[in-house]
Amino acid sequence: MTLMRLFFIRIFVFEQKQISLMADEKSPARISHRIFTTSCSEKRIIMELKSQEMRKLAPELDPLRIGTGWKREDLSKPQIFIESTYGDSHPGSGHLNILVEEVRKGVAQAGGFGARYYVTDICDGESQGTDGINFSLASREMIANMIEIQGNATVSDAGVYLASCDKGMPGNLMGLARVNIPSVVVPGGTMNAGPEMLTLEQLGMYSAKYQRGEIDEEKLDWAKCNACPSCGACSFIGTASTMQIMAEALGLALPGSALMPATSPDLLAYAREAGKQAVKLAYMENMKPSDIVTMESFENAILVHAAISGSTNCLLHIPALAHEFGIEITGDTFDRLHRGAHYLLDVRPAGRWPAETFYYAGGVPAIMEEIKEHLHLDVMTVTGKTLGENLEDLKKNGFYERCEKWLAQFNERYNTNITRKDIIRPYDEAIGTEGSIAVLKGNLAPEGAVIKHTACPKEMFKAVLRARPFDSEEECLDAVLHHKVQKGDAVFIRYEGPKGSGMPEMFYTSEAISSDKELGKSIALITDGRFSGASTGPVIGHCSPEAVDGGPIALVEEGDLIEIDVEARKLNIIGIHGVKMTEEEVQEVLKQRRLAWKPKERKYKKGVLRLFSELAASPMKGAYLEYDE
Repeated sequence: MTLMRLFFIRIFVFEQKQISLMADEKSPARISHRIFTTSCSEKRIIMELKSQEMRKLAPELDPLRIGTGWKREDLSKPQIFIESTYGDSHPGSGHLNILVEEVRKGVAQAGGFGARYYVTDICDGESQGTDGINFSLASREMIANMIEIQGNATVSDAGVYLASCDKGMPGNLMGLARVNIPSVVVPGGTMNAGPEMLTLEQLGMYSAKYQRGEIDEEKLDWAKCNACPSCGACSFIGTASTMQIMAEALGLALPGSALMPATSPDLLAYAREAGKQAVKLAYMENMKPSDIVTMESFENAILVHAAISGSTNCLLHIPALAHEFGIEITGDTFDRLHRGAHYLLDVRPAGRWPAETFYYAGGVPAIMEEIKEHLHLDVMTVTGKTLGENLEDLKKNGFYERCEKWLAQFNERYNTNITRKDIIRPYDEAIGTEGSIAVLKGNLAPEGAVIKHTACPKEMFKAVLRARPFDSEEECLDAVLHHKVQKGDAVFIRYEGPKGSGMPEMFYTSEAISSDKELGKSIALITDGRFSGASTGPVIGHCSPEAVDGGPIALVEEGDLIEIDVEARKLNIIGIHGVKMTEEEVQEVLKQRRLAWKPKERKYKKGVLRLFSELAASPMKGAYLEYDE
């Protein structure tokens, strides 16, 4: 073998292992794929790539790939499975093809070959207010299912997963867990803010004001035309942004890569690096997602969730993802870790600044530095290093200096003068010290219900309200917009849970309430549905058991007295038709109502939503597809 045929992939260290690979830059097909793992005893182990084993078992594989456009020399390279939600479906996925190609460049530079696969996602914003929103949560399961099929039907040596948004990112994470090959996640980033720092979550407010006659059509049209000036996830800490951050916090994305502006050249560089890292991981032992993700990883992620005031939808996605790893995460886990946790991020919708500033302030690493003493720093990550080692490396490699440069440009663009501390508060100067969510329980929600208390007016932390139940969001929204809901009402929207309607967002109703100065501080919205990550105001979701299963929420009647106590974590019916009663008396009434209650006719009789409505687990478990053992 001549020197011209040899190239070296640099030696890197992973704990007690030294891995070096010799390959042929000119003719990789001529080099057998070996990994030499040196332990303390200097014992060498030769490993063959799984993709090469597949070639021996399936002789049709080579010609089929050549027919797809592969070159002969590509066949013996490490095969990297590149999965993305690319598509013209919405801004969060419309740019991912660019990142996919950067990943492929990185894979090629490291001596591998990247194969592209696609399962695009839908946009909650585009289906909001229509029956299309009912498909949203179910789509997470279908994305995971399709990734599982693609990833397991043809074996690859490692994977790279690219997604940006609400269901695409959790669906990819769940699929990644099922395929379980060494993998790196590339978060697709956030869109830029528009003029006057306009961001999309404000559009619900503009729409509600227009319907009430408070602004004219021209102002509404201006907001529509400027709220999404680029590709990327919506520019606030909604579900899309939260789940990008969770991917990094779990150790599955490269350090500092979550929630970059989608227009940043830094994101392209991270995508290339992810491709290179995937090839390295293909040769490393014990670096599958199941080796990396542990209960401690989830606890780290939930503590980050508390620090950023993350979306309540995370209480659906994190338990569902944990379930794929055989780990139990519940609403109680979130509630426990949020108690006493410091809330630090001053970014919309609960804060002041658009989401692009998150990266400018140092992103996930900066958050982790502030809460460092509470984290498990010894957990493994996709870099082949521990979380603690990654955080130390970032202090030395210019990461924070790059962030400062971008922050200076942001200040110039919007004529502001904000600092990193304005965006991510120091731990001792926290915005709040009780996390951002609470799980309420009681006779109305025996399994729990979720409130984002950082976005809730203090006036509603402890209240007794009159029940106003509605069996659909459409009925409720009409009542709110036409002032049929009064101060002191507890507005219920039920039969909107996973089994009832696919668990759509109650976004427009929550926005209509929170944008009303009177109602926003004097009523509550309680539902077995869910909310947008952008929702603010006195809203309580995921009420479990849901109405379609005969949960207590189905038994509430007009005028019942509803107790909300956020600090005590209570959600109870304490009176019937306006009259206070003891717990025993309330239970007796509910018993009689349950005897008279009749299940509603099945809403969906075919297709995906029938499957989802039959098999979806409780919202407090994650609403994943639950099969009988």
